[in-house]
Amino acid sequence: QVQLVESGGGLVQPGGSLRLSCAASGNIVSINTMGWYRQAPGKERELVARITRGGATTYADSVKGRFTISRDNNKSTVYLQMNSLKPEDTAVYYCNVLPPFARPWGQGTQVTVSS
Repeated sequence: QVQLVESGGGLVQPGGSLRLSCAASGNIVSINTMGWYRQAPGKERELVARITRGGATTYADSVKGRFTISRDNNKSTVYLQMNSLKPEDTAVYYCNVLPPFARPWGQGTQVTVSS
């Protein structure tokens, strides 16, 4: 069974940066559109960034210009570089293959933006 393991979260001050990593078993990173999602307390999980097999990227308006998604097929890993972080970016961040090929969710990584 494919596993997705997110890491890199933590506590950061507003304006700071973090780089999240998502290690996937198998070759799903290289053959699928991958996405980073987040879920804040009391809110629905939302897609914030996606990257296609060809490398095309799209972002939610709330993170555009601040977040960058990338991937390393050799390492079967997807990254999310987050700059200029805001308190409203606080959430648990997850990665996954986009529907309809989504896999079981990993444990996510907590990002807390606070002074």
